[in-house]
Amino acid sequence: MKFSKWLRGLSPAVFLAAVCVQACGPAGRSREAELTGELAEGKDAARKHCGTCHLPVEPALLDKDTWKNRVLPVMAPYFGIEVWQRNQYFANEGSAMPITEWMKIVAYYDSLAPAHLPAARPPVQGDWAGFSIKKPANDTTRLATTTMVAIDSAADAIYTSSSEVPALLRWGRAFDRRTALPLTSPAMHMLFAGQPVVTAVGEMRAYDVSKGGLYRLGTSGNAEASPFATGLRRPLHTSEGDFNRDGRTDYVVSEFGHNQGGLYVYRQREAGDFEKLPVREAAGATQSVTGDFNGDGWTDIIALFAHAQEGIWLFINDRKGGFSEKPLLRFPPVYGSSSFQLADFNRDGQPDLLYTAGDNSDYSRILKPYHGIYIFLNKGNFQFGQSWFFPVNGATKAMAADFDGDGDPDIASIAFFADLADNPGEKFLYFNNESSNAGLKFQCVSPPIARYGRWICMDVNDWDGDGDPDIVLGNYSKGFLNQEEVKADWNVYLPFIVLSNDHKPH
Repeated sequence: MKFSKWLRGLSPAVFLAAVCVQACGPAGRSREAELTGELAEGKDAARKHCGTCHLPVEPALLDKDTWKNRVLPVMAPYFGIEVWQRNQYFANEGSAMPITEWMKIVAYYDSLAPAHLPAARPPVQGDWAGFSIKKPANDTTRLATTTMVAIDSAADAIYTSSSEVPALLRWGRAFDRRTALPLTSPAMHMLFAGQPVVTAVGEMRAYDVSKGGLYRLGTSGNAEASPFATGLRRPLHTSEGDFNRDGRTDYVVSEFGHNQGGLYVYRQREAGDFEKLPVREAAGATQSVTGDFNGDGWTDIIALFAHAQEGIWLFINDRKGGFSEKPLLRFPPVYGSSSFQLADFNRDGQPDLLYTAGDNSDYSRILKPYHGIYIFLNKGNFQFGQSWFFPVNGATKAMAADFDGDGDPDIASIAFFADLADNPGEKFLYFNNESSNAGLKFQCVSPPIARYGRWICMDVNDWDGDGDPDIVLGNYSKGFLNQEEVKADWNVYLPFIVLSNDHKPH
């Protein structure tokens, strides 16, 4: 089973048994344990065939209608099974399984899936939480379709890009705007370590095309006219490191692709050009972080893959020009992995994993109780265990920073596929860390900003030069409404807002 994921990184493991507890309760678990006959055979067939592309998906993770009428009819052709009419199948010559086996898979999901998934609507308090809003003027000549926001603290600037006007725009402190670089496709990410690097996606739609590129920004804030790396398959993110310790900056590019893609190192050669080296060639590469994670003095990579084989991988530098890989966390494909970040939440000196699940642009476009924000604490030796979860429908990104200056990491989150009908406040949430060294305790509030936009991208950095982290939110105002009854009641022209940090220093 493979899903096309248009928005996976715009802008990225919980055990299945634990999810089944949330989704279907003890009765669902006992039914799984007591399967016999054709249902047991259907379960075995699903694990055998679907497990070749991704982790098996338990029936309880989607409702009955979604399995029968949306997901299974899309899965069938990947095994050579044709859909004649809804819920009527026949096998092509050379199909991967007999039609009788496929129908057992259908019966397995149809019999065990719940009629509805439970709603996840935790109470959220409305509060500005020490922030105030700053925003540019509306531009009513075009809809806001922001794909990237990035704070350049050194230059007191914000950079944005959009699908309507795929250029790199630079906004000054007074929200004066100029074009830093015309682009043929939207920018998705900016890297500010060293010389700033812009990642342009090439193609927004889920096609296997190689039109993406990387651009450098000069000291004047203008980009070089031509990309220094071209032919990238829908790249979403770039990080940097010196992987062979030759003193030259190399880059790690997450090329999401569609059927093809991967994580690549662009190694800089003496002449200043780059050699492309594969780290892991699999579609869905979304985001990476570099660092010496095993303490041997060589730069390693941690990366999120968010397509089919969803999960977070560690790539240890083998000191010979390559990497050895280790999966840290794995997730089933319905999770919609959307972002991750390293942060030390329990202050033990080891980096923990902050992770969001919530991309909901595929065939199972329903609210899911396992969407949300997760913290996996580092238990040592690259072992991580889930220690905190907060349900957020359609969670897109979470970023940890010490917003209130008390020495521990707080969290800001956005949700593009939020429950816009009944809980629009979850589009942006702020989590104030109130925990001691021994626990994880957060107070969640929702500043009253839902009417200003629908947030698809976010960045955190010091925007106003006062030494504390501010937040910028990018508004993608149109389309991708999974809830048909929802009409846009937010500003559809405002490209972004800034949440200026007004916390008093401790």
